[in-house]
Amino acid sequence: MPWFYLFLAGVFEIVWAYTLKQSHGFSRLEPSLITVSTMAASFWLLAIAMRTIPLGTAYTIWTGIGIVGTFLVGIIFLDEPANVTRIIAALLIASGLVLMKFSPP
Repeated sequence: MPWFYLFLAGVFEIVWAYTLKQSHGFSRLEPSLITVSTMAASFWLLAIAMRTIPLGTAYTIWTGIGIVGTFLVGIIFLDEPANVTRIIAALLIASGLVLMKFSPP
């Protein structure tokens, strides 16, 4: 279950990053409320996952899910650029997450 909690924490991080952009500096109520609540959920799930997953591993994977997921959301929903350099960078981050997950303790 800790790995599921960590994955879900990363998904909530993607949601709060997207809604933070949509809040326009916390000037719009609905996206601001979603941002704050999903931030809290993300941190809470990360804390639960860190009960058994080492700090370095949990934090790296959590931020990596957020980085790659937010990158994809930006491309798909916000028309951000998807050039070769940015895609290679995202693939390198994702490969680092896989290595971190399967590295020995």
